[in-house]
Amino acid sequence: MAKNVKLLLVENVDNLGIVGDVVTVRTGYARNFLLPRGMATEPDDAVLTSLASKRAQAKAQLAEERKQREGLVGRLAGLEITLTRSCNDQGILYGSVSQNDLAEALTSAGYRVRPRDVRLAQTIKRLGTYDVHLRLDSDLVADIRLIVSPDREIVEDEREEMEFDNEGNLIEKPRRERKRREVAEAEPAEAESES
Repeated sequence: MAKNVKLLLVENVDNLGIVGDVVTVRTGYARNFLLPRGMATEPDDAVLTSLASKRAQAKAQLAEERKQREGLVGRLAGLEITLTRSCNDQGILYGSVSQNDLAEALTSAGYRVRPRDVRLAQTIKRLGTYDVHLRLDSDLVADIRLIVSPDREIVEDEREEMEFDNEGNLIEKPRRERKRREVAEAEPAEAESES
């Protein structure tokens, strides 16, 4: 049995072709996906001529979509979008920001972007600012800035880090010790004034 087979597309198929294209695909893809869904048929001159008007409509539709995407790239240039997420005190999100989340946020802001157009360099699991790459077509690219902010006030930890010497002993800092003594002396004075 042949590994590849030639088929005539009856409908537009993403990443394969438009109506009326004769394409070469793997037999499994043809047998399991294209043929059962009625997206392709055996190449035939009679069918090819009957699809000529449908092909012209598909080309016009693709040209219109391309024009819209070019306009969208111009509008997206320099865009900053903010997402609010819940996180712990260290700024680590309880979930992550996915391509779907970003596509929904852009769509609600008036920019029609599909989730597969969003290209995240890494998983976003922390608060902060990220540069996100959008590839709307093979040659249409836009970069936006994503700001992930907390849904509540985050309390910063004001404690200083401990330092240890090479033997593992704690290095005492004299300034901290003085501060502790001042605080300890102030507490009894306050207790006496209250009583």
